Amino acid sequence: MIARLRSMWFDINASYWFYPALFAAGALLLALLLVHVDRIGAAQSLSAWSAISPARPDGASNMLTVLAGSMIGVASTVFSITIAAVAYASGTYGPRILTNFMEDKGNQLSLATFIGTFVYSITVLRAVRSEDEASLFVADATATSAPGFVPQLSLLVAFGLMIVAVAVLVYFLHHIPSSIRINTVIEQIGGGVIDAIPRRFPEEGEAEPAGHEPSVGAHIDARRTGYVRVIDFDGLRSAAKEHSIRLWLRVRTGDFIYPGKPLAGADTGDLPDEARDAVADCFAVGASRTPEQDIEFPIDELVEIALRALSPGINDPFTAITAVHWLSAATIALGRRSLVNREAEPQGEERRVFPLRDGFAHYLERGFGAARSALASNRLAALVTLDSLCAAAGSVEGEARHELVRREAARFIEQAGLSLAGPDLDDVRARYRTAFPEAST
Repeated sequence: MIARLRSMWFDINASYWFYPALFAAGALLLALLLVHVDRIGAAQSLSAWSAISPARPDGASNMLTVLAGSMIGVASTVFSITIAAVAYASGTYGPRILTNFMEDKGNQLSLATFIGTFVYSITVLRAVRSEDEASLFVADATATSAPGFVPQLSLLVAFGLMIVAVAVLVYFLHHIPSSIRINTVIEQIGGGVIDAIPRRFPEEGEAEPAGHEPSVGAHIDARRTGYVRVIDFDGLRSAAKEHSIRLWLRVRTGDFIYPGKPLAGADTGDLPDEARDAVADCFAVGASRTPEQDIEFPIDELVEIALRALSPGINDPFTAITAVHWLSAATIALGRRSLVNREAEPQGEERRVFPLRDGFAHYLERGFGAARSALASNRLAALVTLDSLCAAAGSVEGEARHELVRREAARFIEQAGLSLAGPDLDDVRARYRTAFPEAST
């Protein structure tokens, strides 16, 4: 249940309806509250301020009508621009980058501001009574000495919301072209994975996940089709403790599953249905991957950008170089952390849940290994990749990880020998000898 709630929250967080709906509901309540304050005469003192000129019914109606009409028009335009920007980014940088734009709080809150201002204006507008209308409430007649009813405080807040909306519009017009710049896109992805690494692996050091013998007992199979978004390790430990079993996971977050695919194995051959149900409920499944627990997802996005940039149809090595820089930073961050997943293996407790063993070699292969063939086919990208591997080799913790980086550099130079020729290959080999002198002797 916890895993599904976390998956649902990600869907809400990456939607264009949640904040507009929240702001619309808040604007409705605010308008009703302020109109009530005006109706009972609690805001009568505003008329005594020389800086505020009380509005007449016709002026108030015209202002609120213009404000409401302009806000719904601006909201429609903002939504159209956002969709166009999302379509452009998805087609240019890759369809998986769409998640980053859907989560963009700047777009969501801009749209929500205009929708909320529209709802507020319409709600206040219905309370304005012209001078020739009869009063429906006794309090209305005593709320102002002038004929009709104009909620002065509500109108003043509407004017303030108009100024806020104009400021948000100016921000939005700057934010959209800025957000689709490739450097900004890569920075968001790379910065996201670098921020996620300490949360996933809070301890520094060179510890690697401990190996373990897989179970040979019963299997708990998947019941839905899609990508594993969230694994509730607390729920898995509780289920394993309750039924006195140990569980060996067969999938990780980001893996694609389908009915019949094993999710986990138990150390017993006789597993009751309630235990199977409890374990299966700890896996949240969706139509797409999410970066919440899946560190490989943003790494794959960086690799995808590099591969697309170096494809024959685009041929943009500088975009690939930017992706390599952030990929190098993520690799170094992983190389300095203890990669024992404490969420799955808390200290001081008997181990009952054994996740798949994802060490530094796994992440190195997922990044530089996956992009190796494309990066090795371009001289500029190859030179920067060797520099990045050299920096990673000197920054990671432990000789074992250092050796893994050296081995990746050796495989990279071997791939470059198949993809490059002539002076380009000579330059790359010379850079390799400079960066890894011990490997070239």
